[in-house]
Amino acid sequence: MNGFVGRRTELGLLDDLLTPVRTGGRSGRPGRAVLIRGRRRVGKSRLVEEFLERSGLPHVFFTAVGGSKAEDLAGFAAELAISPLPDAGRVADFATPQTWDAALSLLAGALPQDRPSMVVLDEMPYLVREDPTFEGALQKAFDRTLSKLPLLLVLIGSDIAMMEQLNTYGRPFYQRGTEMVVPPLNPAEVAAMLDLPPAEAFDAFLVSGGLPLILEEWPLGATLWDYLGQALARPTSALLVSGERTLAAEFPTEAQARTVLSAIGHGERTFTLIGRAAGDLNPGSVKRSLELLASRRMVAVDLPLSTRPSRESRYRVADPYLRFWLSFLGPGIPMIERGRGDRVLESIRTSWTSWRGRAVEPVIREALWRLTDDRLPEATHVIGGYWTRTNDPEIDLVGADRSPIAKKITFVGSIKWLENKPFDNRDLARLVTHRSQLPGTDDSTPLLAVARSGSTANGILSLTPDDLITAWA
Repeated sequence: MNGFVGRRTELGLLDDLLTPVRTGGRSGRPGRAVLIRGRRRVGKSRLVEEFLERSGLPHVFFTAVGGSKAEDLAGFAAELAISPLPDAGRVADFATPQTWDAALSLLAGALPQDRPSMVVLDEMPYLVREDPTFEGALQKAFDRTLSKLPLLLVLIGSDIAMMEQLNTYGRPFYQRGTEMVVPPLNPAEVAAMLDLPPAEAFDAFLVSGGLPLILEEWPLGATLWDYLGQALARPTSALLVSGERTLAAEFPTEAQARTVLSAIGHGERTFTLIGRAAGDLNPGSVKRSLELLASRRMVAVDLPLSTRPSRESRYRVADPYLRFWLSFLGPGIPMIERGRGDRVLESIRTSWTSWRGRAVEPVIREALWRLTDDRLPEATHVIGGYWTRTNDPEIDLVGADRSPIAKKITFVGSIKWLENKPFDNRDLARLVTHRSQLPGTDDSTPLLAVARSGSTANGILSLTPDDLITAWA
């Protein structure tokens, strides 16, 4: 047992791509390529390493370091020379290649022609930035040689925006590779990895964001507070350092965007309040920063869901872990480094209930969207929320047939994520009132309660953490 948890979908997709490589395909070109993207520390490289181990194929696994073109070319040649490819030993007889054309030709000569193999280029965005000719060299090598061999070419990158662009029209590698996104571990996988009940697994997911590096240091079966007490006592814990490293990698020069992100992480959700919290930035600067953050998938933009148009956009940090880090850990690092992690822990305890109530909303919406049983109305294709400028009303859950302007509202719901406080008849009365204020509803629109501690209200469908976690089963 190697401790690898989840990723059944991703492993299955890689195995599907390997099938034509093994069988020869229908076109006489068995070679396949896959472009894998995902957040830093989400486990992309670990996934591919697991697949390599399971497949047992000869391979070369090269990770770019981003120092310079010459350094990465030398590193690629060295990795190729010691790889388990059958003809890799011959590479040592050649001089270090000076171009990627030469390096990929060297690779082609070392690949077997009579059995499948794999080539992995990790952190590929570094190679693209270092050398404008890299994409063209890769396309030429793939078209002329690599696609004719029984080869699975795996291209991995953490720069999500760049990895998306590599397979777009006008780029050399357009339509030559299958795109694959590696998400964080989901709440069900977190529950399995940590041996936690569903409610506590959702808490662990909100804190860790499903990042394997953090979950690996979480003791099996430990409560949230046990883990936080341990992690906040160590300035080098993955929980603390992952956030700063992510921000440094994503925004090496864009200090203003990072300031705007911090404002959102501290709870500001509207355009005006974000600009004010970021230091009274002018609207143009706020707009540019938000567009950059959205393009890098760091920030999500939500609109109210109803049958009427609305311009009341709200912004939130898309990654649960980064949301937690920006709210509590980033500001508390100086105190933790002075050995007072206990004070940071106390501040988390004080704000936890209200912070968690807001943070869990997008996770619950995703869970409801994923549920495949018949408990939700059949025409529910999108799930969001509803609010007005004054937050009167503010509705946690709205199901509809489409977004952002629905033709039909399929249900209206409320989230009550408190320990030992079930959804009761007073909560139901409040939800009925809010339903009457939502455009597109009437008295027959179904109601839904999602409650951490269950429901005591009469005549309403209710779901608990045990129900929600099955969405990822």
